[in-house]
Amino acid sequence: AWAAERPGGYGNTKESAEENSMVRMLLAALTAFVISALVGWVLIPILRALHAGQSIKEIGPNWHKSKEGTPTMGGIMFIAAIIVSVLIFGWQDIAQGSWQALFVLGFALVCGAIGFIDDYAKIRRHENTGLTAGWKFLLQLAAAIAFLALLRWSGHLTPNLYIPFVNVTLPLHWGAYLVFAAFVMVGCVNAVNLTDGLDGLAGSVTLAVAVFFVVLAKWWEFGAIGIFAGALAGGLLGFLLYNFYPAKVFMGDTGSLFLGGAVCAMAFALDVPLVLVFVGVIYIAETMSDILQVGYFKLTHGKRIFRMAPLHHHLELGGWSEVRIVLTFTGITVAFCLLAFVGVMYRYAI
Repeated sequence: AWAAERPGGYGNTKESAEENSMVRMLLAALTAFVISALVGWVLIPILRALHAGQSIKEIGPNWHKSKEGTPTMGGIMFIAAIIVSVLIFGWQDIAQGSWQALFVLGFALVCGAIGFIDDYAKIRRHENTGLTAGWKFLLQLAAAIAFLALLRWSGHLTPNLYIPFVNVTLPLHWGAYLVFAAFVMVGCVNAVNLTDGLDGLAGSVTLAVAVFFVVLAKWWEFGAIGIFAGALAGGLLGFLLYNFYPAKVFMGDTGSLFLGGAVCAMAFALDVPLVLVFVGVIYIAETMSDILQVGYFKLTHGKRIFRMAPLHHHLELGGWSEVRIVLTFTGITVAFCLLAFVGVMYRYAI
């Protein structure tokens, strides 16, 4: 297992190739940053003119009502930037038959499209309800199965579950692995969506995760995934110019579902899905706080564990500012990303 071969990895360990891939990763990040920032400068006034404002849930903190009407669907900014950047700087890999970045981008785009439909429905109805949970789940599940099948067909994914830190793989039947993987992907997509509840929160946390995947892809010489991760990091940084507190635009489900798709797709494309437990620690904490709150509320007929769920609202009601929560959650993510790197760095022979 220690010397396992890369399933469809970049595979070129020559010094010149390494330098080339690193330069392209950095250029992808820089290009995506510039495009995202420029698109935001144009897009936000358009969204305001179209009255594409966010509706705030009544059950949320009452001071969030002041954010009512802030333009949403701003995820279009970094999505456009990532598409352009990946196609420009990933073309060399695509031409050589390494389609990993295209598969990852495709899955993230499908998730983003589901979010776009949801956002559009909310705007038309002028309320915070779009697609039903059932439709979202079915569409995301179908997209996840298709993505995993493509990775398997192209040789980029094995049905062997890599266990971080102990550096061993657990062989699974492909059918069992497919079920496990599909539900992990759907869960991750929605966990990122749930994290998008404060100005700059989902973007900042996912920026740290994107940088982690840049480093990991460079370490293993998965140039295509590194370029996608670099574009994701740059695009998010450009978006945060407008989304950090006080936000001038929200990413909407268009952006948050795209990000969730991107994060889990990169983990599976690198064949280390369990790394999501570490790099996604904030996503998991947010989701579990919501599940525990709802479950405990029903079991005890009205009692609560948290002041309000998900976790970021609990901390808000405890007196934490939005900026403090965002910086703390991002710092925790950075720490767990470092831990994750130690846990999976020997997944492939270097």
